Amino acid sequence: MSSIAYFMRSARKQLTIVYARIRRFGRREVSALQRWLQYTDNLLHVSVVLLIPILIAFVTYLSNQLPILSFLLFPPLAAGTYTLFSDPEGRYASPVRFVSSLSVGALCGLIAAVITQVIYNGSGGAIVRPESAALAIFLTGIITWLARIEAPSAFSTALLTLITGEVDPVVYVLSIMFASILIALVFVIWRNEFYEQRAQYLYETVQADDHVLIPMRGDDNKQTALFGSQLAAAHETGKVVLLDIVSGGDSGSDAATINNDSTEIQHQSQQENAQRQRQTSIDATESSFNIIQSDMRDNNNIESDVTTEIDDLKPSRENINIGAHTEQSEIKDVFETKQAAETVDCLNQYVRMIETQVGVPCDMVVATGDPVSATARTVETANCDLVVTPYEEDNGHLSAYVQGIFNQPVDTISFRSETAVMNWQRILVLVVRDGDTAHGMIDFATRLAGNEGMVSVTTCISDETERRRAETRLDQVIETVTVDVDIETRVARSSVEEFISANADSYNLVVLGSSGDRSVASRFISPPTFERISKIETDVAVFDPGRE
Repeated sequence: MSSIAYFMRSARKQLTIVYARIRRFGRREVSALQRWLQYTDNLLHVSVVLLIPILIAFVTYLSNQLPILSFLLFPPLAAGTYTLFSDPEGRYASPVRFVSSLSVGALCGLIAAVITQVIYNGSGGAIVRPESAALAIFLTGIITWLARIEAPSAFSTALLTLITGEVDPVVYVLSIMFASILIALVFVIWRNEFYEQRAQYLYETVQADDHVLIPMRGDDNKQTALFGSQLAAAHETGKVVLLDIVSGGDSGSDAATINNDSTEIQHQSQQENAQRQRQTSIDATESSFNIIQSDMRDNNNIESDVTTEIDDLKPSRENINIGAHTEQSEIKDVFETKQAAETVDCLNQYVRMIETQVGVPCDMVVATGDPVSATARTVETANCDLVVTPYEEDNGHLSAYVQGIFNQPVDTISFRSETAVMNWQRILVLVVRDGDTAHGMIDFATRLAGNEGMVSVTTCISDETERRRAETRLDQVIETVTVDVDIETRVARSSVEEFISANADSYNLVVLGSSGDRSVASRFISPPTFERISKIETDVAVFDPGRE
């Protein structure tokens, strides 16, 4: 029985592991598919492949149910439908143009057929005369040109009208109008409810990012705090959480504590009596420190033992008095308490600055432990969806802390402050390709610029033959922007470093990606752009989307 029970437990454990792996694989695949669909070209191709067959199948079903609908209407209908869905913001992506061009083409073909029959007294039968074809194309070209409804599918309907066979040409024209109106209605619904709203479904960075965590590190705390708080203030539910990580075990602060063992964060919002609580904590700290100093002066033996242990580092620790360890631990706790109290006091100054100058709610967290782990834990506990951290370098590369945060499943901006600017309204966004990163950078830029600012979305090319495709890519990226902000697109024929060096002075912020989706070998051969533009005197924001 015991062997059977062991086998059952082992089998259940293995099944649990397999199930967990399948779930992880499923999440990775779904995430990969979502990232793939974030590229507009891929999304349009999927829409064409899935929607056009369904629409044509539905029209075919109607033609089978209604004998008056001829199968001859399908070729121009399929071509016109592809033109609509493959380029929904292009020249021919107008439902009115789509219906009008098909209908006008069919009418022109009908007119040409009637005129030919009149001229030849109805002779000719099923033979299509050259005069009929030429007249149909001529009339279609003239009318669609004058009415500004030119479309390639109009010419195909004009010719097909001449060979309707047993179907009355008038019925064929009416069938074209009915089928094109049906396709146009489906296209309008798809474009308005899905394509133009795709940012809500596909681009994760523009769905939230209103609870901002700001680690207070380095010498650019004030600039970074203002930068992150302005991003949060752009949303009605925006909120800022300031994080400071102190050394030691328990921080004993009024805000939050991360223990080395459990790494638990206890978050406490600001209260109206925060100043009084801080003063009470500091007074208690100083009082405890005085008591310990008094006790140590009264106990010379303990003081001697502690001094001997610290200075000589003798291996015979069993000879140290237990009371000395107690006093030393109390001194350490006192100093850590004073450090935490000073940290809380400093954070409160930033809290008041953010709430006064930016007008966004602000909380604070004081933590201990590994900086990356403490930050990740705070993100989860404080329910933050964006981290704005100061830019840090180590031998010309990102510091271990920033790299660690970039590898977390949370959107992160590393902010490098080079100026004293506190209001960023002229912003340059460098876009390499379509996707979630590009839309996220533009979203952050429009938040900062506001109604009075200007955002320049730019991409660089190496050859003039790439210009048309680059312009289309930029148009697809900015067409999801819904806020009222002045946005321009620029295609520069130069390297990224040359363009930034020549134009950075015209902007007070440069936003670019972290190149986190590139391989290690690629980053080694060609370092990320933000590492190659260290000499510009403009603030730089490096955006990295969260990774699962």
